[in-house]
Amino acid sequence: MEYKAKVIAGLIAATCVFSIIALILSAVNVKDVFLPPSNKYGMVFDAGSTHTALYIYQWPANKENGTGIVSQVETCTVNGSGISSYADDPTEAGASLKPCLNKAMKIIPAEQQRDTPVYLGATAGMRLLREQNSTKAEQVFAEVTKAIREYPVDFRGAQILTGNEEGSFGWITVNYLLDTLIKFSFAEKWEHPQGTEVLGALDLGGASTQITFQPGVTIEDKNTSVLFRLYGTNYSLYTHSYLCYGQTQALKMLMAALHQGNLSSQHISHPCYPNGYQENITMEELYNSPCVPTPSTPSPAQVLMVTGTGDPAACSAAMQKLFNFSCETNRTCGFNGVYQPPVRGQFFAFAGFYYAFHFLNLTGQQSLTHVNTTVQAFCNKTWKELEKTFPQDEYLHTYCSVATYILTLLVDGYKFDEHTWSSIHFTQKAGNADIGWTLGFMLNLTNMIPTEPLEHLKGHQPSLWAGAISFIVLAIVAGLLAILLQCFWKSK
Repeated sequence: MEYKAKVIAGLIAATCVFSIIALILSAVNVKDVFLPPSNKYGMVFDAGSTHTALYIYQWPANKENGTGIVSQVETCTVNGSGISSYADDPTEAGASLKPCLNKAMKIIPAEQQRDTPVYLGATAGMRLLREQNSTKAEQVFAEVTKAIREYPVDFRGAQILTGNEEGSFGWITVNYLLDTLIKFSFAEKWEHPQGTEVLGALDLGGASTQITFQPGVTIEDKNTSVLFRLYGTNYSLYTHSYLCYGQTQALKMLMAALHQGNLSSQHISHPCYPNGYQENITMEELYNSPCVPTPSTPSPAQVLMVTGTGDPAACSAAMQKLFNFSCETNRTCGFNGVYQPPVRGQFFAFAGFYYAFHFLNLTGQQSLTHVNTTVQAFCNKTWKELEKTFPQDEYLHTYCSVATYILTLLVDGYKFDEHTWSSIHFTQKAGNADIGWTLGFMLNLTNMIPTEPLEHLKGHQPSLWAGAISFIVLAIVAGLLAILLQCFWKSK
């Protein structure tokens, strides 16, 4: 009896000692620990005039001077044409987005999907549809909204971006990707780069084109001025968007102008198409846009035969007629009387500016003389020559038209010359991200998302934590042994 009592008392004493040691180890050298926040996600649909794409972005919940460090996670191209093409079947506009939404749901963690903001931004294609038929535009938006709301995301709405928004968000994208807005320094922190000039942005879509840059003079026309505050720095920019001067609409205006030169004929001689190339188009296809003035007696079903003549000089002359290059007295302008200060600094030309020049191997900052010579030589080639050299290229017949249009727009429209031409960089991507307005849109958007506080915890050194756990285990074992002996050790 006496021996049992001594053993149990010893175990109880050991339990107390072990518990006290564990308590001391748990209390000493405790430090405040702030865990890094989890990533946030955002999604932007770029609903352009010719196609739609979904971009998925992420950024840390803590931000740098109010703007998130955003990176592109994934992009998904929606099958079919732009949503404006579904004006007569709006339900298909919504259905077309679902495969990309399904893909996004596999990428974004399930627990974060309901907090993921989703936007749909439509550009010039929907601007034109709204001008043509605002009811049909609203029906398209209603159907895409209905489709996106079937998914567990925070849908913030579908909207038509203004031309100036499209241009300035593209400018933000370019400068963010090229580290002119913020940069990770050798001191291992994000800083505004000193002595770095921001870059201009040149965007060419299907229905509009945008120019945005930081001029060296005061902007005279406030309608072309925009102010941004990013990463603690203010930026005053010139920006303008020319509706109907995107690649698709401009070439449609050219075709209509060639047709209206001889309305009585069912044949169109096209100097920008290769000699020997032929295609048929209907009057309805040619005159289905508000950018193209309709003849007084349209016959929608009438078929027109288009024949290429491969005449570079005539092609350039026809392109010139699409623009009005005269400016008011004592005023600098781009074209059509729109104010524009002289171009300044380096520019990135992307989207439609890139593809035709890439095909012609003109994206290496060659001189303007070299570019003109190369385009002229290509435009002189016959259709038979081109088909033999570049088989199975569905856009082959358009490259002369597009290249000539780009040259006319940049040189005569935006006023680049032999000296400033070398400042244009033709590109599609920067780093691993696509250049366009969507990333700039997300960067500007993160200014409106509150910073998430760091999670506050109490932390120990690993050795102290391991010691405390060990003594807690010993205390539990000693206590259990004392209970077992008390219950099952029978006295003699």
